[in-house]
Amino acid sequence: MHIPLIEEILKYLTVIALSTFKFVAGPLAGIGFGMNIVITSLLTFTGMMISVIAFSSFNKQIQQLTQRFFVRKDKKVFTKRNRQFVTIWSKYGLKGVAFLTPLLLTPIGGTLVANSFSSNKKEIIQLMAISGFFWSFVITTVLYYFGNLLKTFLPI
Repeated sequence: MHIPLIEEILKYLTVIALSTFKFVAGPLAGIGFGMNIVITSLLTFTGMMISVIAFSSFNKQIQQLTQRFFVRKDKKVFTKRNRQFVTIWSKYGLKGVAFLTPLLLTPIGGTLVANSFSSNKKEIIQLMAISGFFWSFVITTVLYYFGNLLKTFLPI
């Protein structure tokens, strides 16, 4: 295989991989690699959906695993963070969580919150897909056109 092709594939996989963990990292990487808006947006969307599908499909197993290794017996149930999740859920429901996931939560975190309050995997995946598609184009476009302007206002 030709080396430039491998490098291009690795760039695509990097954008996807970053987007599975932190949504905004995908557009930042794609723009940094010199990709166009459409490719960057689609790769970012793909990365988010990999997380959403994986964590929705294996939600029970992930909960069991995390409880076995990471949950302390004396841990508080009603923490400030848990109350925030409950508030978001009670105000906005699954649609609100899906809408806010790319902005405030990670794809993994938003999916885990959605799965903890709802058992309808199909609806979770559909709403996350709509939100991910929308936000991938919005965030990529904003960063692409206004990234240099944002640098003057943000301490980056």
